[in-house]
Amino acid sequence: MKRAFVRARRPEHKQQRREAILVAARDLAMASGVRNVSLGAVAEAVGLAKSNIMRYFGTREEIYLILAAEEWRQWAEAVTTRLEASDDVAAALAETLADRPLLCDLLSQTATTLEHNVSIEAARTFKRAILAVIADVGAQVARLTGLRVDEGVELVSAATALAGILYPIANPSPMLAELYAQDPDIAATCPDFLPTLIRALKALLAGLPTLRED
Repeated sequence: MKRAFVRARRPEHKQQRREAILVAARDLAMASGVRNVSLGAVAEAVGLAKSNIMRYFGTREEIYLILAAEEWRQWAEAVTTRLEASDDVAAALAETLADRPLLCDLLSQTATTLEHNVSIEAARTFKRAILAVIADVGAQVARLTGLRVDEGVELVSAATALAGILYPIANPSPMLAELYAQDPDIAATCPDFLPTLIRALKALLAGLPTLRED
């Protein structure tokens, strides 16, 4: 039986409800993909009406921008740990992205949908969060590779942008998966996520210094 709605009045109860909504949205996205999760599905998962969800988050897209910012921060922590143990920057960036399918899914949806139905303040908070991550990881990359800091930032930005492009291609829809099973020559054009990303980042890593004008 569906739980009766009880309004959260105390700050700690409101925070608990916010966290429950975020957990539900995360779980649903992991199960079926970000683009397939509706606000109604999130509401049902936590036993609330959609109108009550909007007491805590303005839109479905705002929920996923908040989750995306958290995924970016967790990815930065993983990259830092990897770079402490290895100087293979391209592999460190690519493999930590490959280990985070939810982040890659969110990357693929950010510019096309998630940034289109949110408030300016929600967009500002998200952008500042990811720019801080890119600056931090970019500086680490620069120290290890001899790139300038701006080049390190460019490499990190490219890594996440490419991950967002490659992820949906390398994880095709059921219809495309069936097509690939029927036509191996078409399937051969579908890139493998990790080796394609590593190769592209190695090319960028090698090429960026050659483009310097000073």
